[in-house]
Amino acid sequence: MNPEFWQEKWQKKDIAFHQAAANPLLIRYFQQLAIAPGGRVFVPLCGKSIDIHWLLSKGYRVVGAELSNIAVQELFSELGLTPTISCVGEVLCYQTEMLQVYVGDIFALSASLIGSIDAIYDRAALVALPITMRQRYAKHLITLSQGAPQLLICFEYDQELLTGPPFSVNYQELHAHYNTVYSLHCVEKNDVEGGLKRQCQATELAWLLKPTETLRVQD
Repeated sequence: MNPEFWQEKWQKKDIAFHQAAANPLLIRYFQQLAIAPGGRVFVPLCGKSIDIHWLLSKGYRVVGAELSNIAVQELFSELGLTPTISCVGEVLCYQTEMLQVYVGDIFALSASLIGSIDAIYDRAALVALPITMRQRYAKHLITLSQGAPQLLICFEYDQELLTGPPFSVNYQELHAHYNTVYSLHCVEKNDVEGGLKRQCQATELAWLLKPTETLRVQD
């Protein structure tokens, strides 16, 4: 999955993955991460997600990562915010008091660059990546956040019936990526109404990843 794939999606407004309201699973389960208002929440591959509006409305500070300038510009516009924009290493940083979004390759980010993270909300990031990238991505998130707790939303379905994204990510894979740092708890699973992309049966699952150890930052 190359960056041009996602850039083209935003240029053509082919963004069926963008939801018109905050995700119900976020609303139901984010508080179980026990993050105090004012805590910093990392939202990888964030697009212009309405979930960011919800997190900000609850008093959290949000740090996002996104490839598309178009998505980030629309996010700040829809929030009614005017960010300062700076070049930081290999990425651009759009920043206001409560919201920072880094535009560029997520793997160009470091813990020292983005600062402390209290929680991660991953709705559409892990499942957006092919299997060849997911292990690297999971390890990178752990390093960026020093193993901060996560609310992770993913799908399970017969991958032979549909070409992702979103890709199918089952428990065995999650366990392989995260079990050395987190305990994994499935808090809800639901059949996808009408099937995934109206093409195959799928289950949407919400996972809470609770840290089992403290990590030292490694840039």
